[in-house]
Amino acid sequence: MNKEKKNLRDEMKLLLAELIEEDYAALSQRIAEKLFLLPEWFDSKTIGITISTPPEVETARIIERAWLEGKTVTVPKCEPNERKLDFREITDFGQLETVYFGLKEPDPEKTNSIEQEVIDLMVVPGLAFTANGHRLGFGGGYYDRYLPSYMGPKISLAFNQQIISQLPHEPYDISVDKIVTPEGVITCHGS
Repeated sequence: MNKEKKNLRDEMKLLLAELIEEDYAALSQRIAEKLFLLPEWFDSKTIGITISTPPEVETARIIERAWLEGKTVTVPKCEPNERKLDFREITDFGQLETVYFGLKEPDPEKTNSIEQEVIDLMVVPGLAFTANGHRLGFGGGYYDRYLPSYMGPKISLAFNQQIISQLPHEPYDISVDKIVTPEGVITCHGS
């Protein structure tokens, strides 16, 4: 199972690396525009979202839009020793620090931790997804540990190449509710 997931991760990274810069920006914009039309977006006051790095769908514009709309934006800080996520509020990008692998996370000196039950929309990252909401993460298992107790809507953002017919998954894997692609919104029903 782990070897299969690792191979799938490697394949997906190669596939996404083929996206040219103009397409990446335009497709990310189309995905963001579809996200902004969802009732889950309208209804949310506090969102949980990562600071993306290519080839993930770009999230900086989504975060800026959330701030413009008066939403509270929380970004995860990984705690590697406990392998858990600590979502912290950011009010500008200057509150981020660069950590391992060039990832951007909230600086604990400049941000406050936000309780899970306050977050009313979670944008869940992933490398690949199935139409029934199964996701292949980046391999750290952080969201696998965080999501079982999260009760709000879980939405993922994906380029068309990231939607595949099947994924290895475990009974305890948590599916996402919707996947927003450049073409539209997939409503997932799990299984």
